[in-house]
Amino acid sequence: MSTVRSTRPGAAHRLAALVEGALGGPLPVRLRAWDGSETGPADGPVVVVRSRRALRRLCWRPGELGLAQAYVTGELDVDGDLADGLRRMWAAARERRVHPPRLSLADRARAAGTAVRLGAVGPRPATPGSQARLRGGLHTKSRDRAAISHHYDLSNDFYRLLLDETMAYSCGVWQDTYADAADAQRAKLELICRKLGLAAGSRLLDIGCGWGSLTLYAAERHKAKVTAVTLAAEQAAYVREQVRERGLEDRVEVVRQDYRDITGGDYDAVCTVEMGEHVGDAEYPAFAAALHRRVRPGGRVLVQQMSRGRNAPGGGAFIEAYIAPDMHMRPLGETVQLLEDAGLEVRHVESLREHYVRTVAAWERTLEERWDEFVALVGEETARVWRLYLVGGALAFEQRRMGVDQILGVRPTAEGVSGMPATPGEWYERLDRP
Repeated sequence: MSTVRSTRPGAAHRLAALVEGALGGPLPVRLRAWDGSETGPADGPVVVVRSRRALRRLCWRPGELGLAQAYVTGELDVDGDLADGLRRMWAAARERRVHPPRLSLADRARAAGTAVRLGAVGPRPATPGSQARLRGGLHTKSRDRAAISHHYDLSNDFYRLLLDETMAYSCGVWQDTYADAADAQRAKLELICRKLGLAAGSRLLDIGCGWGSLTLYAAERHKAKVTAVTLAAEQAAYVREQVRERGLEDRVEVVRQDYRDITGGDYDAVCTVEMGEHVGDAEYPAFAAALHRRVRPGGRVLVQQMSRGRNAPGGGAFIEAYIAPDMHMRPLGETVQLLEDAGLEVRHVESLREHYVRTVAAWERTLEERWDEFVALVGEETARVWRLYLVGGALAFEQRRMGVDQILGVRPTAEGVSGMPATPGEWYERLDRP
């Protein structure tokens, strides 16, 4: 990788010297500053620092959150492939085993001097409007409601534009014969219904039902009786509308409430699709116990949930501030243990990590292809939040820093009977024709 440097130093060169000193190696991407100066590798994407305000954000918020704030406001941008830029940064971090720099007094003084010379010293910039602002105790009902609303109540029109016709906002199951994301989502829904053993009249509890993709599919295709639970007002309104339009009032009940307030039991099946990440670390044992309590003996529980690698942080400052406040991910094995501790017998675990790379990539393509429509609907700042989220998310799954898994458990009967098939092969027969 060749590096081109101007003979006349500018803001980019001063910034590069600072960054390279912290990283312990050359820049993996090219850098362009507001004064037109450039330095770094001649090929690949260019990180563009459009204003001194971006540096001021980093002075006040060093690290990922400051960079994210500068990106979503447009003060910092990437000219070229954003995914390629992020991939190069992660590769450099792995190769050099870079950790957050521990700056000495001399390092801090040098950084402060550079900031002064570049005119970046000043009051703290205002927090971007798209950043979450939550109050109250962690995982209280009111705070959880606000956290869910921040992400899922963005607007139904936004999600209609982003998602396919199924309105499934979770990992699909892809096969080479599928023409588009809708096929992959229908295959996922069918796979879940098969794993849960749904039949006409089966009582299904769908916790965190989203826009009702599983609820509606199970009621229409498998004639199940479904109780759909969500905290998001926009989602509840959408699902109720779909229930009326499809004439499913006798099979579907939509309830807007916290999972902790669900009453009743003896469901034949309980499912929660990518909702467990929002529960919280300390609260998860009680959540797992609730899953066990709501299903009848012999009934099945399916948890589709994102995980983090054993030595990976998962989430991160940007995700927690802009996308999923208070989200908690753990390694897969820890979730399995918590479900077993609650009394469920875990019978089948399946990784869908590579499937999520394709799913998120499909959403990101839609965002880019219809960029002007998204900007008109939610504003450029929010659109940039979603671009960073989707590009970064796909990369996290690609690089195994994050995963997603389907965990199927059963509440055994007193005699220990699981009622499960001896082999799971039947679940996948003709799955390419959902």
